[in-house]
This record gives sequence, structure tokens and C-alpha cells, in this order.
Amino acid sequence: MSPLLAVALFALGLTLGAIVAWRLTALVTVGRARDDLAAVSAERDVLRERVVDLEATVSDDAQTAAALLPLRDTLARVEHQVATLERDRVEQYSHVDVALKDVRASTELLRRETSSLAGSLNASSVRGQWGEAQLRRILELAGMLNRCDFDEQWRGHNDEGRPVRPDVVVHLPGNRQLVIDAKAPMSAFLEAQATDTDDALRAAALKRHGKALAAHVDTLASKRYWSAVATSPDFVIAFVPGDAMLAAALNASPGLLESAMERRVVLASPSTLLATMRSVAVLWQHATVEDNARELLTLGRELHERIGTLAKHTHDLGGSLRRSVEAYNLFVGSLESRVLVTSRRMHELDLATAPAPEVTPLTSVPRPLTHESLLEAIYDDPEDDERRRA
Repeated sequence: MSPLLAVALFALGLTLGAIVAWRLTALVTVGRARDDLAAVSAERDVLRERVVDLEATVSDDAQTAAALLPLRDTLARVEHQVATLERDRVEQYSHVDVALKDVRASTELLRRETSSLAGSLNASSVRGQWGEAQLRRILELAGMLNRCDFDEQWRGHNDEGRPVRPDVVVHLPGNRQLVIDAKAPMSAFLEAQATDTDDALRAAALKRHGKALAAHVDTLASKRYWSAVATSPDFVIAFVPGDAMLAAALNASPGLLESAMERRVVLASPSTLLATMRSVAVLWQHATVEDNARELLTLGRELHERIGTLAKHTHDLGGSLRRSVEAYNLFVGSLESRVLVTSRRMHELDLATAPAPEVTPLTSVPRPLTHESLLEAIYDDPEDDERRRA
């Protein structure tokens, strides 16, 4: 075979291979195109359905938007109100913050002042002065006056000869007195009220407070104030200048009240003492009314006796006037019958220039007393009764 033929055959084989490859490629491309066309058609159908669904959804959304339009307006108003409330809340919170700062400052000042007061009350002299001031205030609130209804810092001696000086001696009706002492202990109670005290320390301090008040009761019982004031009841009132103080002591020592009464010491809080002193003030009012009524009765009796004496004098004066009128009439009768007859005869004989004047007797007499009480005051015996009836 010639080389030229071989080249031609090789070129022809290449051409036939290319044609076969093109045909195969075309066949594959057509198959793929068909597959792509089917896929596109399917996607087109899906998109068409989605468009229909979207159109339906848009229609429903338009209807929903129309239905929710009033709600949108309402939500807008609510949003406006919420914004206003939020602004007011911020403003109020700022005011509250300022007020809380003021309260915090006031509380701190009050704490310092309370600490200072508690420290001052720890001193026995200051504590005694405060108790005496509280006692004086209660007596004044009850309507009592110093040096009139009660005496302060009274001095005397008990039946053992020891000098005593109760804080107050209250005067009672009937020349009686009531002794009050105001030197109650309170240091342990103030210690229990400290803000930095825990429960255990507070309980221990309150227990000491009860024991201190019990010891004070023993001290008052040993002084025997009631023996120094002769007209006093046989007990003394121990004034505790705080209801909380007395309650705390009684809680710590439940038998303290009965024990104090057995020792002739009466524990009294401000409310109890105020009620007692008001009762005393009412007793004074009743005693004053009774004294006035007794004095009025005495004055009435004296007035009745004096009216009786005046009635007797009036009766005697009336009798004297009646006797004077009778004597006057007798004189006029004698004058008419004995003297004026001669005088008229002399005038008839021209011995007198003018006739004697006429003299008339008196016809008015004094009015007699007729009231039964006045007559009883005048006539005290049966003979006077007979004279009265006559």
C-alpha cells in the first residue's frame, strides 16, 4: 500500500470518527435539551401555581389589612399613651429618687439624734430629769396644777427616821396624798433598742432591764415613802416613762407585777398614770361640787333664819304702825269732840278770825303678813299661833 493511500485512509477514518462523534454528541445534546425542556416546563408550572397562590395571598392580606386598620389606629393611640406614661414614669422616678435622698438624709439625722439622746439618757441625772418632766407633763395633761394639786421634790422622813424625797406628792380629796417616784432604770432597755444589736444581745439586754426594774422595786419598797406621808395610802407608784419599757420588763420578768404589788409598789406606765390622775382630777371636781353644795346649804339655812328675823321685825313694825294709827285716831277724836267744839264757838262769837281746820282720822292700816312660812318664823309657840289666828 502506498503511503499516500494510507494517509488518505487515515484522513477518511478521522473524518468518519468526527462525524460519528458529532452525531453522538448531537444525540446526547438533544436528549439533554428534552430533559431541560421538561424541567423548565415543570418549573414553569410550579411558578404559575406560586403566582396564583401569591395573588390569593395578596388578596387575603388586603382584606386583613382593611380589617386591622381600626386596630392599627388604636395601637397608635396606645403607643402614644405608653410613651406619655413612660415619660411621666421617668419624671416621677426622678422625684421619688430626690424624695428618697431626703428621707435617707432625715433618717441619718434622726439616727444621730437618737444616738445622742440615748447616750444622754444613759446618765442617771439626765434620765431622772427626763422621767420627772414626763411625770409633770402627764399631771398637767390630767388637769392638775403644780403647788395646788401636787408638790414636786417633797421632803420628809419615814418611820425609820431616814430622809426621803419622792418626786411628786399628789393631793387627794379628804386631805390625803399619793406618792409617785419617777426614777425608773432604762439603760439596758436603750441598749436593747440599738440598731446594731443582734437578737441574742437584745434578749440579754431586755433580761437585764427586767432585773434592773425589779431591783428598783426593792429599793422603793425599802424607802417606805407612805410612812413619811401620814395620810398617804400604804403604797407608792413607780412611774415608768414609757409603755414599751414596762412591757419589755414584764415580758422579761413575768412575775414582776405581782411581786411589786406585794412589796407595796405599783408599776404605772404613762397611759395608766394618766388615767389614774384624770380620775383624781374628777374626784377633786366632785369634792369641790360637794363643798360648794355644803356651803350653799349653810348659806340657805342662814338666809332662812335671817328672813325669819326680818319677818318678826316687819311684824313688829306693822304692829307699831297700827298702834300709832289707833293712837292718832284717838287723838283726832278727842280733838274733834273736846277742843274744836270750843274753837268753833269762839269763831261764832267773833272771838277768832278763822275757823279751826278740819282734822280727819286715818283709815289706812298696815298690811299684815299672810304667808305661812313667814308666820311660822314669827310665831314659834302655841300662844303665838293663837295670836296669829286672832
